[in-house]
Amino acid sequence: MVFNTIEFLVFFLVFFNVYWALNRLPSVIYRNIFTLISSYFFYGWWDYRFLILIFFSSLVDYILGIQIGKSQNRRKKIFLIASISINLGILAFFKYFNFFIDSTHDLLALLNIPINTRTLNIILPVGISFYTFQSLSYTIDIYKQKIQATKNILTFFTFVSFFPQLVAGPIERASHLLNQFNDRKIFSYSRTIQGLRLVLWGLFKKVVIADNVGLLTDHIFNPQNPLTALVTFIGALSFAFQIYCDFSGYSDIAIGIAKMLGFDLMQNFRTPYFATSLSDFWHRWHISLSTWFRDYVYIPLGGSREKPMRAHFNIFITFVLSGFWHGAQFTFMIWGALHGLFLLIEKHIPLRVKNWISIPFVFIITTVLWLPFRANNFGHLMQMIKSFSVVGYSHEILSTTFLTVYSTAKLSVLIAVFILFLITEFKIGLLDFNLWIGDKPKVWRMAFYYLLLISILMLGNFDVKPNFIYFQF
Repeated sequence: MVFNTIEFLVFFLVFFNVYWALNRLPSVIYRNIFTLISSYFFYGWWDYRFLILIFFSSLVDYILGIQIGKSQNRRKKIFLIASISINLGILAFFKYFNFFIDSTHDLLALLNIPINTRTLNIILPVGISFYTFQSLSYTIDIYKQKIQATKNILTFFTFVSFFPQLVAGPIERASHLLNQFNDRKIFSYSRTIQGLRLVLWGLFKKVVIADNVGLLTDHIFNPQNPLTALVTFIGALSFAFQIYCDFSGYSDIAIGIAKMLGFDLMQNFRTPYFATSLSDFWHRWHISLSTWFRDYVYIPLGGSREKPMRAHFNIFITFVLSGFWHGAQFTFMIWGALHGLFLLIEKHIPLRVKNWISIPFVFIITTVLWLPFRANNFGHLMQMIKSFSVVGYSHEILSTTFLTVYSTAKLSVLIAVFILFLITEFKIGLLDFNLWIGDKPKVWRMAFYYLLLISILMLGNFDVKPNFIYFQF
């Protein structure tokens, strides 16, 4: 089930009313049972077989979490290793099995070693990377004695499967979210309004900006269409805004829905394209994942405490693994490696310029670095790179590129709406959307809400598949 569908609207309206009715009962058990069943229904809407996997993963970490919490020394470490091995083993099988088989075949072919390999027709469960990392951080934090293991199996299962952030984050920590399921919730009109604001803003970014800009991205990067340096850069620009508005839009909707239910989820994006350095970009982009890799990969490797060469390696390998998390293709690893490399360069050659110079400079770098992320495969990436040798400006090519995708009237309206979006993002800055809009005069707020709603109804593209880009990760 997807947020921007009629099915989800009906689901949530029913859930919202029953949920708050159950909150009037003296115990939170009935509310949590209903939330868990509803979350499983939400997740099983794609494929009911996925439920077996999330149930098994939750059960394993629930049991091992208790064992880690009450064990000492070697036994404690054995249970942690079991949790890591099972979680990453499941993830590796569903996400990377065919990749490893194909890579092994290609390597042996280069060595002239004949071998017959066979891949499997594996369906990648939606959101497996997200809930696996969320569940895994729970057992690791117990091992590090940052939290205590819960003995409430209902609370833990609901924490892992909570439907607003189940399939695309934010990736929450048990220290922040788990105990919220034990709290009594009191309906708040102001929190509901705040949640609706985030849902409206997220839906606008998704269906108006991301899904319309995505049409241009797909047209430009269709392998059958010729590329020039300028066209490729325009494609990179369109994809930069497509993926940002698609993913941050999902996060806004998830956080807004959770807020309407009395839960607080972490902020996942802080206007990353206004970052003043690449390091600043990664403090603003997919914050829940970047902090996860910082806490569970980078710091355990030694972080910046090691000697310079080892510290540089720690940064580089963390970003390579982060790229690999996104998908079983070398292009994702190249994307991660390039970000790691540019971060290392930035450490030695820091930007010491005004923001009006550093912001567009960093934006151009991050935009170009999206190319390996967007490429269908390594060959497609090479096609993109080679296009930068085809320089020159052609009005005919550009006009054909845009007018093939949009009518003149729609393009004009979309440009106006896009400018509104950019101005709003600039004004929001590092603030939460609610904090930014909450202190505006009521007349101004209402006009802004109606403008967003009209844009969604008149310009929204609801026919995009896959529905959200990060569902495939």
